[in-house]
Amino acid sequence: MASFKILAISGSLRKGSHNTAALRAAQELAPEGVEVTIFEGLGEIPPYNDDVRTGEGYPPAVEAFRTALREADAVMIATPEYNYSIPGVLKNAIDWASRPPEQPFNEKPVAILGASPGLFGTSRAQYDLRKMFVFLNAFPINKPEVMINQSGGKIDAEGRLTDETTRGFIAQQIVALRDWALRIKV
Repeated sequence: MASFKILAISGSLRKGSHNTAALRAAQELAPEGVEVTIFEGLGEIPPYNDDVRTGEGYPPAVEAFRTALREADAVMIATPEYNYSIPGVLKNAIDWASRPPEQPFNEKPVAILGASPGLFGTSRAQYDLRKMFVFLNAFPINKPEVMINQSGGKIDAEGRLTDETTRGFIAQQIVALRDWALRIKV
């Protein structure tokens, strides 16, 4: 079976990030024929400056991000929630990637999830991402939603997501993302 490629993006740069742990779980839980690759270069993307883009072109870290997005069959984003919204580093990367020509989120299937030590499991940040994807003409899946609340009790000292219910939701989301992407593919 041909490999279906999901680019996974963590909105957290923390070494012990619960969102990155959720994406590592996605790698483990991916069914046969699905490859989940975590993008590692988000922290290398400089602050967005359109004068740089129009004068010098895309910086290498941005070009690497845009290329990874283009080459993926789908995207999975795990975002923390900072101040009721998405982290600046994630917004910055999306701003850079979304510039012309050929912005790579256009018609891209997307799954959104998030982990938080609080009770709401990044629900507001996920909603903000959904609003952004309307403008970018990306196609986020609606179900299953994966909002990992009180994440500190669901991830062990080695950074492994151990909560079986949450792992099950992530596994379901991967399958739903793959199936959605195959359904809408022209």
